[in-house]
Amino acid sequence: MLSVNRITKTYNLDLVLDQVTFSIKPHERVGLIGVNGSGKSTIMRILIGEETADSGTHQLSPYDLTVGYLSQGLEIPESLSIGAYLSSLAATTEDIEGKFQRISTALSNEPDDLILQKEYDHLLTQLSASVSAQSSVAEILPVFGLDAFDADTPTAHLSGGQKTRLILAGILMANPQLLLLDEPTNHLDISMLEWLENWLNRYQGAALIVSHDRTFLNNTVNAILRIDTRSHQIKRYEGNYTTYLEQRLNEQEREWQSYQNQQEEIARLTASAAQVRSKATFRKGGKSDVKAGTDGFTAGFFKNRALETIRRAKSIEKRVDRLMTGEDHFDKPKPDWEMKIDFSEIPESGRDVLVLENLVIGYQQPLLDEINLILRYGQRCVLTGENGSGKTTLIKTVLGQMPALKGGVRLGSNVKVGYMAQEQENLPPELNPYETMYRLGLMNETQTRYHLAKFLFKGDEVFIPNQNLSYGERARLTLACLVADGCNFLLLDEPINHLDIPSRTQFEQALSAFQGTILAVIHDRFFIERFATEIWQVENHRINQIIVA
Repeated sequence: MLSVNRITKTYNLDLVLDQVTFSIKPHERVGLIGVNGSGKSTIMRILIGEETADSGTHQLSPYDLTVGYLSQGLEIPESLSIGAYLSSLAATTEDIEGKFQRISTALSNEPDDLILQKEYDHLLTQLSASVSAQSSVAEILPVFGLDAFDADTPTAHLSGGQKTRLILAGILMANPQLLLLDEPTNHLDISMLEWLENWLNRYQGAALIVSHDRTFLNNTVNAILRIDTRSHQIKRYEGNYTTYLEQRLNEQEREWQSYQNQQEEIARLTASAAQVRSKATFRKGGKSDVKAGTDGFTAGFFKNRALETIRRAKSIEKRVDRLMTGEDHFDKPKPDWEMKIDFSEIPESGRDVLVLENLVIGYQQPLLDEINLILRYGQRCVLTGENGSGKTTLIKTVLGQMPALKGGVRLGSNVKVGYMAQEQENLPPELNPYETMYRLGLMNETQTRYHLAKFLFKGDEVFIPNQNLSYGERARLTLACLVADGCNFLLLDEPINHLDIPSRTQFEQALSAFQGTILAVIHDRFFIERFATEIWQVENHRINQIIVA
C-alpha cells in the first residue's frame, strides 16, 4: 500500500534521514516513534508532498490511493467559521464533479484512450468517497461533540482539542484508504482518545501514526517503526508499544553483551601480544640479544626464533586493530539522548497550598459551579475531563488571569507558582532560549549555557528565536525555566503534549522526585497511572475528587 525506498534528507548539511526504507501493507496500523527532531514529521511531509527528499522514492499502491493527513500543528485559519471550514470540504466534491464531467466527455470521443480510462476510474472513486463523506457529516459531527456549535462559530473560539476534533472529522469524512496522523492525540481528552482508538481498530484502511502516547500506541498499532538518532535509519518491530519495548530492551542487552565480550577479547589479546613480545628483545640495529661467544648456528637459531615471535605478536595486534576499528568492531551502546531534569531544593510552603471556596468559573455563563476543594502540600493532582469543560479556565482563574464569577481562590503561605501554558504562549517569541533563561537573573552566562544543555539546547541552538522552535523544543525550554526558578507549586496545562517518549519518561521521574505540589491537566493515561496521587474529574459542571490508592 505504501512503499518507501532509501529516502535521504538533510537540512543545512545536517543529516536527518539516511536511506530510510519501510513499507506498510493493507490494514496495517504502524506507529512511528523517535526522539524530537529525529525526522518523524519530515517523513510525513515527504509522503504528503509538502517536502522533497534529497534522494530515494516513495510509492502508493494503487497510485490513486486516497490519503488523509493530520499535521502536528492545528492548521485551520482562525478567520474561518466551522461552517466555512466544512464548506471548503464540500467544494472539493464540486471540483471532482467538474473534472469528472470533462473526462466523461473526452472519453466518449476517445473510448480507447487508456490514460483517459484510468483518470475516469480514479475520479469515479474520488467522487464516490466524497459524496459518501458529505452524507456522513450529520453522523460524524455529533460523535466529535461539534454539533452543539453554531455553523457561524469562528474556529478561533474552539479549544485545542476541539480544533483537533474538527480536523479529524474533516479527514474521516473523506473516507481515506491511508491515514497519516502526526500526533493525533494532542489536545484530545480521554473520552475522545478512547473513541479514536475504537475507530482506528475498526478502520479498514492502513495507518501510519506518529505518537508519543504509549497507551494509545498499545491500543491501536500492530507494528512500530523506530528512527535511530545515530544511524538516521528506521528499524521495524512487530507488535504494539509494550512488545516493542521488550524487544528493544533485549536488543540493548545483546548489544551490551557483544560490546563487553569484545572488550574482554581485546584485553586478552593485548596482554597476549605483550607477553609474546617480551620473549624476544632486540638491541638497536635489530641484532638478537645473544651472549658473546655463542656459535653462529646457535645465534642464527635464536635470531630466527625471535623474528617468528615478533611476527606472532604483530598478528595478534592486527586482530586487536580489527576489533577496535575494523569491520568486527562494536560501538559502545549509548542510550537515546534524554533531558536531564533535576528539580533542585525548593522552599517549603504551608500545608494548604490551594484553597477553592464556593468557586464558580466561566465567561458569561458558568463552566464549573460550586467548587470546594483543597490541594495540600506534596500532592500530585491530575485535572481531567472533556475538552472545553473548563480545565484551562480553572488554571487561569487560579493564576489570576481570569476573574472568578463567584467565590474565592486562596494560595497558601510561601507558595511560589510555576506555570506551563498549553501552547507555551508565555515564552517571549522575539527572544531565544539563552536570553529567555538569562533574563530570569538566576545564573551567569556559563551556568545558563550549562543549564540549557541539560534540556538538549547545545551550541548555536540556544540562539534560535523562540518563535522558530518546534513544539517539543518550546516545551523543553518552558521546563528549563520552571526548574531554574525554584517553584514549589506547579500548574501544568498539558505539559507533555509535544515531548517524545524518552523525555516523557524523564519528566515522570522528575515529577515523582519533586518535593512540592502539582496540579496538572494531562490526558496521557500511561503518565496518569504512574504520576497521580489524586484526580479531579470534571463532569457535569462539577469537579469530583478521586483519591488514588
